[in-house]
Amino acid sequence: MGVEVKFCGLTRAEDARVVADHGGTYAGVIFAGGPRCLDVARAERVLAAAPAGVKRVGVFGGQSVAEIADTVAALELDVAQLHAGATPARVRQVREAVGVAVWAVVRVGDAGDDTPLATRVSHLDSVADAIVLDSFVPGYGGGAGMPFDWRAVGAGERPRRARLIAAGGLTPENVREAIRALRPHIVDVSSGVERATGIKDHDRMRAFANAVLQNDGES
Repeated sequence: MGVEVKFCGLTRAEDARVVADHGGTYAGVIFAGGPRCLDVARAERVLAAAPAGVKRVGVFGGQSVAEIADTVAALELDVAQLHAGATPARVRQVREAVGVAVWAVVRVGDAGDDTPLATRVSHLDSVADAIVLDSFVPGYGGGAGMPFDWRAVGAGERPRRARLIAAGGLTPENVREAIRALRPHIVDVSSGVERATGIKDHDRMRAFANAVLQNDGES
């Protein structure tokens, strides 16, 4: 199976509507703060436009486990993605409460975290369904559009059991390089396919997916 695409930070129904046509497997909406953050009512309108078969992902921040479970149920989400700072205990609690896949974000290059990247990944590897490697950018919880050094992530810093998701500053122009370096199962793009914050550029969405497919053809 080739590398899958997640289009995240969706804020408009017209963008969710074209996710599958433009090569996406996952449609993501954000509840973790930032300029693309939605409330549940608006997220419902956005995700309602996603075609059948597209998997729905909600990105959560500091919400309680009960709040996450309520949102997952209300929106019939397929995945609960826990933003940076998720601990193994929190992942377990959420998994037990929601009954769907749980992805945990690990931010690369966080100078304020003394725990080695390999250790943070290994702690989550046994409990999360997937680990999202995202860029640490001061002042941003995500969606800053800045890539990390993909080639600096060694084999010991990759999950052994969970799926690997690459995020952070991916674009149609650089996603093939990221795939070659990280060999992820999924690539996660938000700002890299936008023409304005929260407004997807459908041509760039298509170009991103095409670049992923071209890379699959080379592997």
